[in-house]
Amino acid sequence: MPNSAPETKQEMLHQVGVASIQALFDDIPESIRRKSTLQLPSSKSEMETRLEVERILSTNHSTSEIISFLGGGVWPHYVPAAVEEIVSRSEFLTSYTPYQAEISQGMLQALFEYQSMIAELMGMDFANSSLYDWATALGEAARMSSRVTGRDQFVVPHYIQRDRLMTLRTFCEPAGISIIEAKQDTQTGSMLGEDLLQKVGSRTAGVYLENPSHLGFLEPEARRIGELTHEKGALFVTGADPISLGVFASPGELGADIAVGEGQPLGNHMNYGGPLLGLFACRGDKLLRQMPGRLIGMTMTKDGRSKAFTMALQTREQHIRREKATSNICTNEALCAVAAGAYLSLMGPHGLEKLGKAILANSHYAMRRLGELKRLKVPLFDSQHFKEFTVGFDGAEVTPSHVNKELYRRGIQGGICLQDDFPELGKSALYCVTEVHTRGSIDRLVAALSEVLGERQ
Repeated sequence: MPNSAPETKQEMLHQVGVASIQALFDDIPESIRRKSTLQLPSSKSEMETRLEVERILSTNHSTSEIISFLGGGVWPHYVPAAVEEIVSRSEFLTSYTPYQAEISQGMLQALFEYQSMIAELMGMDFANSSLYDWATALGEAARMSSRVTGRDQFVVPHYIQRDRLMTLRTFCEPAGISIIEAKQDTQTGSMLGEDLLQKVGSRTAGVYLENPSHLGFLEPEARRIGELTHEKGALFVTGADPISLGVFASPGELGADIAVGEGQPLGNHMNYGGPLLGLFACRGDKLLRQMPGRLIGMTMTKDGRSKAFTMALQTREQHIRREKATSNICTNEALCAVAAGAYLSLMGPHGLEKLGKAILANSHYAMRRLGELKRLKVPLFDSQHFKEFTVGFDGAEVTPSHVNKELYRRGIQGGICLQDDFPELGKSALYCVTEVHTRGSIDRLVAALSEVLGERQ
């Protein structure tokens, strides 16, 4: 390479005023410097490097090779070819995020359309042009609730994804907001009970409800919980799988003030767990002014001849004084949001309803078939479920982790083991079934589990 020539290196060192490359590291104390030479492999040609990388990558197994029933935050859904084509266009792919807003009209319009569809889907007045993921959206919702109400407690359900809960704590603890876990009924999963009534009070900034829950069951008393929350002067925050809103009530219909969720199912691949897409929507002008992230607006050009798009609201620390910022979120998942907008526009309301019904049919077929295995309890909760459900292994002699190893040997990825996060559920796992799972793949899971558990079919 040109800069590797000795005379070029020497000239560069002369220009910065040092005698050697080692002098660039003088600020690092000698005591923590490595004295021995790194044992690095010898250099390889491009062809040899490519072959080595391909060898390493060949050890991976994708969901195109195995059947995956793994969910819990990132789910297997079908991504239409048209979505992939749209987000692959250089106009979207290279713009990343509209820093030069006036010349990013295409990206701004795409994000405006995304916001409009998310607001309609959520049944809310406003939606921002995205956050990092569901967990950060929840963290922002809690801080927003505290700013609006002036209170310092945020109530969450017990059956919440642990990573999501840890992210929430990371957002809230520096702001002096306490996270209060509310117990849930072990039979139905409902939050509504004496424990919730005792924990929602004058210090409660917001009550958070997931519908469907992390464990897949729906909250039968969602509207009543929202009413109770408002009676105590707190904000009602709901989390939702956007795919479920084609068949179930939206957060707005449940009375939510703020709605959050994960947009990965909307036209985004699983991508080894990310990047993801945080959905965030709210109702009313008072909450709009406290909403984190960016809001894209539509106006007219100065001559009044055509529509124009602009960043109408961006209350983040890059644009205004830090103490006045609503959030330190300093970017958005623009390309993921474009994918979600393209997906929703292709699906339309009827397509989303059909998809939701297909997932309901598939997941309930899986629960019925798995329930035929005598050593399993499926599901653990006596409630309506969507896409995900719990499988109890207390009647079996093996653990869910052992079952997963045996399933993987048979080309199947099992569910998430739950006993570490929720020991009261015993030996249990969370399984996910979507539109990509055929009856044949579900029957294959049942047959494999029957074999692993030593049952005859």
